[in-house]
Amino acid sequence: MQIHVIGLGVAECANLAAPAQAVLSNLTEHDIVVGSPRQHDTLVDFAHQAQVEKLPKLSQLAVKFEQWQQEGAAQVVVLASGDPLFYGVGAWLKRTFGGAGSAHKLVFYPNVSSIQMACHRLGLSLQDVQVVSLHGRPLSNLRSSLQCNKTLVLLTDQYSQPKHIAQECLAAGLAHSEITVCEALGYQHEQVRQFSATTLCEQTALTFDPLNVIVVKTGRPSGGQGSLYPSAPGIPDHAFVTDKGDGKGMITKREVRLVILSYLGLQAGDTVWDIGAGCGGVSVELAYWHQQSHIIAIEHHPQRLACLEANQDRFGVTRNLSIVAGRAPEALADLPLPDKVFIGGSDGALNDLMAQVWSCLPLGGHLMVSAVTEDSKFQVMQFANQRARLQDAEEHSLQLAVSKQDRLAGQRLYRPNLPVTLSLFIKTSMAINTQKDTE
Repeated sequence: MQIHVIGLGVAECANLAAPAQAVLSNLTEHDIVVGSPRQHDTLVDFAHQAQVEKLPKLSQLAVKFEQWQQEGAAQVVVLASGDPLFYGVGAWLKRTFGGAGSAHKLVFYPNVSSIQMACHRLGLSLQDVQVVSLHGRPLSNLRSSLQCNKTLVLLTDQYSQPKHIAQECLAAGLAHSEITVCEALGYQHEQVRQFSATTLCEQTALTFDPLNVIVVKTGRPSGGQGSLYPSAPGIPDHAFVTDKGDGKGMITKREVRLVILSYLGLQAGDTVWDIGAGCGGVSVELAYWHQQSHIIAIEHHPQRLACLEANQDRFGVTRNLSIVAGRAPEALADLPLPDKVFIGGSDGALNDLMAQVWSCLPLGGHLMVSAVTEDSKFQVMQFANQRARLQDAEEHSLQLAVSKQDRLAGQRLYRPNLPVTLSLFIKTSMAINTQKDTE
């Protein structure tokens, strides 16, 4: 079966190129055209003989395709708004039906997107803006993009309407942000209106067409405006919710966290386990700066779990940070295999934990272990010796001893924190140890 994915553009009546028009005109009564009621309405100028179907939830769509094929459909047209492969249904179709050996053939027909239209209405160059889709996603996802001096173009839904966006700007300390609402683009009642974030929050009677694209200019950090969300690695400890308050609870401190971020060297698409995640300093910061990676935080302590969840929401990393409530190594059994692993806590099971994690890592995989106590350091040294015997790892180790300025009787002094030993093992071969480590 052939699947045609047709972008309709941004207009009341679809503006289709000749190839897309030819697809519609060649459909038979057994074929299917699937889309939302609004999308079907845009095809008034393009007659076809196919059956009209309302687009179901994506979880049901694959089953519907099989049903349509069994009923004799040789072609299915999926209607999309604008560019099907830019935050559209096209990506899902490609993942589901575009693999080798698929019985379906996918063909895409792109068109102008609402993002393009909004940028052209405002004279913005696409390469100078950051697109954030909040459509079907938590509003908190916006937070990781709310820094100063940025232009954000937002795809919205009923939970991310202009007032919601304005409230997020105010909460971030960006009250002077300029918010432009582009409503019903391409329709006769199209309008483009501009507000400050403060004005939008104050004028409760304002209403907007639900079909909108929102452009946010956060402005420069001046006039008392500065974002609460970081624009460079090294989130201050006090910004996190912790089990002892003021960043003093179970959290990897900023200076140590920066080294961990650097040595783990995440790549787009990496899956990372943070074992013994505590209140989430490492997990949150990894997820914040690496939005194309999947971070999995494993923690069992109830109070720390609550802090971890609060920090996940605070920094808007709900999309790529998953929280697993459980104790390692038992909690690791059903997780996606990792590319990188950080062990920040082990509850005394470090030897077994390192061995299990090492067996899960691929070639080039990274294991980093943090150790403060002498017992933990000894166990890491045993593991390092085993790696040296088997010659299956590249090892890097360093010890950080950080002292921070404080005051005593009006005088400056430096108070030392406990030294932290960080050990990094990069897997260089898949050698299997058949002898029990007796060192």
